[in-house]
Amino acid sequence: MPLAASLFDYDLPPARVAQTPAARRDASRLLVVHRGSKRLEHRAFSDLPEYLAPGDILYRNNAAVLPARLSARRPTGGAVECFLLRPDGDDFTWRCLVKPGRKLPPGATFEHSSGELRGEIVTRGDDGSAAVRFTTKDGEPVTSAANRLGDVPLPPYISREDGAGRTATRDLDRERYQTVYAAREKQVAVAAPTAGLHFTPELLRQLETAGVRAANLTLHVGLGTFRPITAENVEAHDIHREAYEIPAATRRLIHNPAGGRRIAIGTTSVRTLEDYLSRGPAAADAPFAAEASIFIHPPRRFAGVDALITNFHQPRSTLLCLVSAFLAPGTTDGIAWLHEIYREAIAREYRFLSYGDAMLIL
Repeated sequence: MPLAASLFDYDLPPARVAQTPAARRDASRLLVVHRGSKRLEHRAFSDLPEYLAPGDILYRNNAAVLPARLSARRPTGGAVECFLLRPDGDDFTWRCLVKPGRKLPPGATFEHSSGELRGEIVTRGDDGSAAVRFTTKDGEPVTSAANRLGDVPLPPYISREDGAGRTATRDLDRERYQTVYAAREKQVAVAAPTAGLHFTPELLRQLETAGVRAANLTLHVGLGTFRPITAENVEAHDIHREAYEIPAATRRLIHNPAGGRRIAIGTTSVRTLEDYLSRGPAAADAPFAAEASIFIHPPRRFAGVDALITNFHQPRSTLLCLVSAFLAPGTTDGIAWLHEIYREAIAREYRFLSYGDAMLIL
């Protein structure tokens, strides 16, 4: 029977949407969900080590967020916002979202106020994106220019008004909308893998000392992660695609976990692991790269994940579908249970979405 998308709606009070991060990363709250007993515990994220054991494996997405939002001007003086998505053919041509699109046909140009970055629209895509050819000062890579001139691409539900304090907030977002284990050479994400934002270097060292293993993978988080389900039925939703890479060392752990629990940090890690295993690869001592097109929703079972650390997600989102499936694999029972858990979290004033609190599902 088809799953109605309305099953994944819920009422999220605006006051519950976190606009800034917690004072300290691991000071976020942690709602612990015990699937076997259906018991809930209300803890702090710093308590996480109490729930992990020697030999457990934390799979984490080490993608780094590029400051991809660039403000510019047209020759006429009109404002332009250019959002870098991904390279498109070479290092200086990028697929971008450009506003106002109707005033920027192929051949239109714009320039950053510093004069150090200029763009020209090459083509317009059917999906609303554009291919933009950039010219930079002294041939500087576009990513380097973005790191100096761009803003962090915060989700649309986080408001940053211009005015007093904007510089301080900009610096805060550059630090906190990034995991502490993000790899600079993996600056491929336009949204943070937010479940990882709660980890501190000290917490990671504590876990390592306790014998908890960490395994990196990289999923190129795209804007599709914020796209709500608009189809009437979940199965009809056209899921976004995201590239991923799994290094050889992580592949070895996936195929030989040696008895430890497989704990995914975030839905992006789940998507990577489940897409990879759905392809049926044999263990191999080599990196693996592919494009995830998997859509995880009830009543799916999971091949590579035993526990999940995740944030609280938007209504009618594909991420909510994934968490519902994980709560009760192989059934649709997790949908109603997720609504109960979220009602409890809202009543207890947990902070929701990217800068919000976390859940640990065991």
